[in-house]
Amino acid sequence: MLSRALHSLTTTTTRRLPAMQQIIRTMFIQTEDTPNPESLKFLPGRPVLTDSEDNAGFYVTKTDRQEIARSPLAQSLFAVEGVKSVYLGSDFVTVTKLAQNQWTHVRVQVFSAIMEHYSSGKPALTETAEITDTTILDDDDEVVAMIKELLETRIRPAVQEDGGDIRYVGFEPDTGIVEVKLAGSCVGCPSSSVTLKQGVENMLMHYIPEVTQVISIEEEEEEGGGNGSSENESKVPPAKTYEERLAAAGIPFSD
Repeated sequence: MLSRALHSLTTTTTRRLPAMQQIIRTMFIQTEDTPNPESLKFLPGRPVLTDSEDNAGFYVTKTDRQEIARSPLAQSLFAVEGVKSVYLGSDFVTVTKLAQNQWTHVRVQVFSAIMEHYSSGKPALTETAEITDTTILDDDDEVVAMIKELLETRIRPAVQEDGGDIRYVGFEPDTGIVEVKLAGSCVGCPSSSVTLKQGVENMLMHYIPEVTQVISIEEEEEEGGGNGSSENESKVPPAKTYEERLAAAGIPFSD
C-alpha cells in the first residue's frame, strides 16, 4: 500500500520574490512512496506535462544532457545534489536519488525546485533544447563541461542570491584562463573582485586543475576605459554578503 504524506510548503525561504510569485509558496505538494526506496513520486496538484501524447511521460538520467536541455524542470531538479533520474508524468514527478544520499535532505530541495519552476512560468518540457551559456554542447570537451556544470550548479545560485549573475564566456586551454561576464548587481560592485578571485576562481581551480585563472570581461573593459564612476564608489555594499553566500554553497576560500 502506498503511503502518502502531505507537505504544506509555505514561505520559509529568505529569497525575496515578487508578490505574484509568493503565491506559489503556499502550494501543496504530495509525495507517494514507490516500490523503489530510492524513488519518490511528487504530486504538485497541477499539470506537469500538458501535451503528452498517449500519456507518454519524459524520462531522463543525469547523463542525458541533450534531453535535460529540453526540460527547464528537469534542469532544476538535477541541480539538487543526489538526484539520479527524473520522470515527468501528466500530473506528477518521480525523482530517483543516489543510494548514498538521504531523502531527508533531497526531498526538501526537490520541493524547492518544483515550487521555483512553477513560479517561473516556464513549461516543464519544450520541443527544442533550451540553450544557455552553461548548456553543455556536443563539442565541449571534458574541462569545459566541468566548468559549465560548476558555474550552473554551485556558483551561479550563490551569486544570484544577491541579485547578480555570472555567465560563461569561454575557456582558453593553452593558458587555462576562464572568461566570464558579470551581470546584475555584480556589475560595478566593489566586492565583485572578492567574489571572482576568492570564490569563483578558487572553486574552479580546486576541482579542475587545468584552470589557472578566472577573469571578468567587465574588469578588462573598465581598466581600459578609465571612466570611473564616483556613484559606484560611494555605494559600497558589504563584501561579507557575497562571501557568506559562496561559503553556504560550499565554495572554498583562501586566506
